[in-house]
Amino acid sequence: MLRKKTNGVARRPQRTSILSDVAEKSVDRRAFLRGSGLAIGGLAAISATGGTVTQANAAASAAAGTVETIKSVCTHCSVGCTVVAEVQSGVWIGQEPGWDSPFNLGAHCAKGASVREHAHGERRLKYPMKKEGGEWKRISWEQAINEVGDQMMQIREESGPDSVYWLGSAKHNNEQAYLFRKFAAYWGTNNVDHQARICHSTTVAGVANTWGYGAMTNSYNDIHNSKAIFIIGGNPAEAHPVSLLHLLKAKEQNNAPVIVCDPRFTRTAAHADEYVRFRPGTDVALVWGILYHIFENGWEDKEFIRTRVWGMDQIREEVRKWTPEEVERVTGAPGSQLRRVARTMVNNRPGTVIWCMGGTQHTNGNNNTRAYCVLQLALGNMGTSGGGTNIFRGHDNVQGATDLGVLSHTLPGYYGLSKGAWAHWARVWEEEGDWLTSQFDMLKGKDGKEKSLQNLKGIPVSRWIDGVLEDKDNIDQPNNVRAMVLWGHAPNSQTRGTEMKTAMEKLDMLVVVDPYPTVSAVMQDRTDGVYLLPACTQFETRGSVTASNRSFQWRDQVVDPLFESKPDHEIMGMFANKFGWADRFFRNIEMEDENTPNIESVTREFNKGLWTIGYTGQSPERLKKHMANQHTFDRTTLQAIGGPADGDYYGLPWPCWGTPEMNHPGTPNLYDMSKPVSEGGLTFRARFGVERDGDNLLAEGVYSANSEIQDGYPEFTMQMLMDLGWDGDLTDEERASIDAVAGPKTNWKTDLSGGIQRVAIKHECAPFGNAKARAVVWTFPDPVPLHREPLYTPRRDLVEDYPTYEDRQSYRLPTLYASIQKNDFSKDYPIILTSGRLVEYEGGGDETRSNPWLAELQQDMFVEMNPRDANNLGVRDGAQVWVEGPEGGKVKVMALVTERVGEGVAFMPFHFGGHFQGQDLRDKYPDGADPYVLGESTNTAQTYGYDSVTQMQETKTTLCKIWSA
Repeated sequence: MLRKKTNGVARRPQRTSILSDVAEKSVDRRAFLRGSGLAIGGLAAISATGGTVTQANAAASAAAGTVETIKSVCTHCSVGCTVVAEVQSGVWIGQEPGWDSPFNLGAHCAKGASVREHAHGERRLKYPMKKEGGEWKRISWEQAINEVGDQMMQIREESGPDSVYWLGSAKHNNEQAYLFRKFAAYWGTNNVDHQARICHSTTVAGVANTWGYGAMTNSYNDIHNSKAIFIIGGNPAEAHPVSLLHLLKAKEQNNAPVIVCDPRFTRTAAHADEYVRFRPGTDVALVWGILYHIFENGWEDKEFIRTRVWGMDQIREEVRKWTPEEVERVTGAPGSQLRRVARTMVNNRPGTVIWCMGGTQHTNGNNNTRAYCVLQLALGNMGTSGGGTNIFRGHDNVQGATDLGVLSHTLPGYYGLSKGAWAHWARVWEEEGDWLTSQFDMLKGKDGKEKSLQNLKGIPVSRWIDGVLEDKDNIDQPNNVRAMVLWGHAPNSQTRGTEMKTAMEKLDMLVVVDPYPTVSAVMQDRTDGVYLLPACTQFETRGSVTASNRSFQWRDQVVDPLFESKPDHEIMGMFANKFGWADRFFRNIEMEDENTPNIESVTREFNKGLWTIGYTGQSPERLKKHMANQHTFDRTTLQAIGGPADGDYYGLPWPCWGTPEMNHPGTPNLYDMSKPVSEGGLTFRARFGVERDGDNLLAEGVYSANSEIQDGYPEFTMQMLMDLGWDGDLTDEERASIDAVAGPKTNWKTDLSGGIQRVAIKHECAPFGNAKARAVVWTFPDPVPLHREPLYTPRRDLVEDYPTYEDRQSYRLPTLYASIQKNDFSKDYPIILTSGRLVEYEGGGDETRSNPWLAELQQDMFVEMNPRDANNLGVRDGAQVWVEGPEGGKVKVMALVTERVGEGVAFMPFHFGGHFQGQDLRDKYPDGADPYVLGESTNTAQTYGYDSVTQMQETKTTLCKIWSA
């Protein structure tokens, strides 16, 4: 008989109390053994029986130096692992993983296990510095804020507010991210962005435009219920290691087959039942090749499509073209294998689809993400436990920072930049709308009319280089970018490294705000005009953070800010005071001192305004209650079973509708109609109107449990409540608040009282309506997802059949497509270059390569090459080679000869920096702030290429040539 061998929870180490006593005293091993009265044999005996022994005198002395345990959340990937810090006399002396956390279940990866070093690291930036005459000089905070602030205001006066670019961070907590977007609004620019632009912006756009919200639909834990796991363009074994606990639980318990589609045989692929190798940049063709067999055999979920999907007939027409022969010609994946994959997915429902940046970082990334969604819609795997699209986010709060609108095309909560969106947030901030508008510059359009840049998308982070270098006559703003503020951002994570260096040198001023100096400090040859401001880590402050599954968690402050570092929100306060509008900015926020807002007060302010995605019910008190009672939540459903949070889903995953007083439990799985809305159920969002070309866009005769409207319905407005006769359920206060907005035209997103949401949910209806998902997005360049060859393609025979887009203007800038693809670079640059993550490092790598525990594990930057390619080029394993891209950027790295990559494909990780085109830049760092490990950045050799909808950079498929150094 088969038996489950484990419960999926990491085992707690034995002899915990003895180890804790050791941590409380500064003693060596022999002194410890003498003091405890135990010999080695005794310790071994205790270990065998599971007991512990502590002498009475040792216990008495321990009481004098009590060790406090404080819960925080790992600051690396988006799984949201709980870290239990052990603090004695204000010093962080040790850590354990969170045994009670339903996310990490007592486990950590290498990065999580060493986060204490991130806070206490000796390579941190310890005080403000400026570069003057080619030398780094220590300065005071007062001098830094005054000098930087004065120069910014001068640039603003001369060239307008858009000439200062405010680049935010996925490392900020929710409160800091919200303040950062608000800060940019008060400065008067939409030139604000963060890492999500270059990791999952195509996901957000593609997924949100399919069924309403652009986030992970289920959760890591819900994968326990999956009967099949389909991973494409993701490597969670390295990028999100603890997530493997949940995937492997499904594989073990459900016998769920794991299918991995990736150009590279990754550590995740090693766990697969089926590995599909395909050519980088051909995701749409691959998915349509799978869907071909599903449609051909009638395996699709016809009833699900009839009632909950619009546009699938147009998808069928496109998919019909993708015969097994054509799919193999384009992708390299055999048709017979894809038929087997299709049958596996069909026979093992519900299955989940998982993707990461392998699918997003392409010029047609939005097409990829929509194709993945269409596959799930065809199989009927949406809105069900064990199904969904589980999109693994990369940074600890990249989901939250995205939700809070640290983006150049929207305000917090995805409200956009329309006049109505600004009016909504002006009401939340109790700000004069005219004053906010006056902060922004005007632009004369081609029609000769002036329009406010307040309502136009800003330059995305992927293109800030062009904001500096492009002829200003080609930019949709009055002047070029003259000052860059890189606030918690690693520049080596971006492509076109050689042009970035040029752009950095052309700036009037470069400001880096970070616990570590980042590669920004050294990759340019400036002698002046660079400022390094030491922000503290997230362990030195408190606040909420949103995991990939949409759950909030509350970080408590572990230690006071170290050295002369300051919390990000305090630095924002210092700048707000310098610019003269701090009183306005913090009008409704409690202050702890002149510069420092109270974090809980900031949470309550965004609770007042983020109705669109349900960031309104997660009060600080509810979040802290969840963290204190993690042990009461089920490890699969995430629902509390009894205890103080009884019935809530862990972390109140958004949407958590209404006010905190409504006590909505959160939404564990998006679009799951088996539950009432009041208990976490949901429909597809009615975001795209009610009709299209005479077709009904609302759901057909299906609805969430107990709904009083038993059919599809549009989003709720005050007028709709009146038409239904439900307006009598509003309180007088709610009605007055609604009347103050737009009366009957007020909708569920702009009602600050939450009354419309409350009444809709009282009748078990989703505030955002009940519609069909749309498989065809008529507002996108490709309404039906199409395969388009990459700009730098090695397959010139396919360009005529699958060309890229025509050049166009996007996000204020000219964007090139056809003018690049028309050139054949493949003869001189015959190898496809792709990039990805390592388990040891994260992001640009500055903090992890500065961690001695992690630096020991991976000391060399490298390029993976197939043995046939290496032998043909005369390259031996471990040798130094040059890798050059077709735009001239080149890197000198170590060759790793391996069959992990196929013939004609090379792979490099993107976490390295500190070398530039063969030059070691270690001596350019401030003394003592250079990371232990340096290396070339793959993005020095990476090339131009941006998604047609979001300007996501293309890092997964360009070309290169390789030769021995």
